[in-house]
Amino acid sequence: QKETPLANAAFWAARKGNLALLQLLLNSGRVDVDCKDSLGTTALMVASYYGHIDCVRELVLQGADINLQRESGATPLFFAAQQGHNDVVKFLFSFGASTEFKNKDGGTALLAACQYGHAKVVETLLKHGANIHDQLYDGASAIFLAAQGGYLDVIRLLLSSGAKVNQPRQDGTAPLWIASQMGHSEVVRVMLLRGAERDAARDDGTTALLKAAIKGYNNVIEELLKFSPTLGLLKNGTSALHAAVLSGNVRTVALLLEAGADPCLRNKANELPAELTKNERILRLLRAKEKQRKS
Repeated sequence: QKETPLANAAFWAARKGNLALLQLLLNSGRVDVDCKDSLGTTALMVASYYGHIDCVRELVLQGADINLQRESGATPLFFAAQQGHNDVVKFLFSFGASTEFKNKDGGTALLAACQYGHAKVVETLLKHGANIHDQLYDGASAIFLAAQGGYLDVIRLLLSSGAKVNQPRQDGTAPLWIASQMGHSEVVRVMLLRGAERDAARDDGTTALLKAAIKGYNNVIEELLKFSPTLGLLKNGTSALHAAVLSGNVRTVALLLEAGADPCLRNKANELPAELTKNERILRLLRAKEKQRKS
C-alpha cells in the first residue's frame, strides 16, 4: 500500500491519462492497484478527478476499490462529480459507486456537483439515488450551494426534483439571501417565483433586500421589489433605505423610494436616512420624496 517510485509513476500516469504506462505498471504486478499517497489518494481518485475515463476503466477492471475514501473523506465519485466528468460518474455508478460518503465538511458528490454548477452530473447523481436533502455540516444544502454560484440550470433541476427553496444554513442564511448577496438576479427571480420567502432574515437580522441594498445590486433589488418585501425597520434596527444611503448608491435609493420606502423613518440609533450621507443627489431624492409624502 505504501508509496514507491513505481506507485508514483502510476499516479503520474493516472494524472496525465497515459493509459499505456498505467497498464504496464499494473500488469507488472509490482504496483498495488489501491496504493495510496500520504493523503490517502488512490490512482483511481486521480484519474477520476482529471476525467481520464480510459484510465478509470482500466483501474476498476484491475480491481481498484471504487469506494475508498481519501483522508479528507472524498471518493473517486466525489472528485469526478466536483470536476464535472459525467462519463466518469456514470461509469463509476455502473460498478457500484455509493453517493453516501461524506468528506470532512459533510460534502457529498451531489453537493460538490451543485457547488461547481455541473447540471448534467447533478442529473446523473439524482437518477442514481443521491439524496437531494444532503447538507454540509454548516447546513448548506444543494440548492444553497447552487444559489451561491448562480447556477440557474442546476437550481431549476433541484427545484423540479423536490429541493426545499427556503432551507436555511445553520446561521439562518437562506438560498435567496445568498443569491442576493452574490448579485445573481436571475436566480433570485426564479426562487421568488418558486416560493422563496422574500423577507427571510439571517440570525443577524439581515434580509436579502438589505444585502442587495448594501451592495448596490439594482437588478436583484428590482426582482425583490416585485414581491413587496418589507421596507420598514428590520429586527437588526436598520432599513434597506438606510443601508442604500449609507452605501452611496443613488439608483438603489431611487428604486427603494419609488417602491414606497419612507425617508422619514428613523433607525434604532434614531437617525434619518438623510443624516447618513453628504451625497447631494441622494439628499435631493430624499427631500423630494419627503415633500411628496407631506403634500
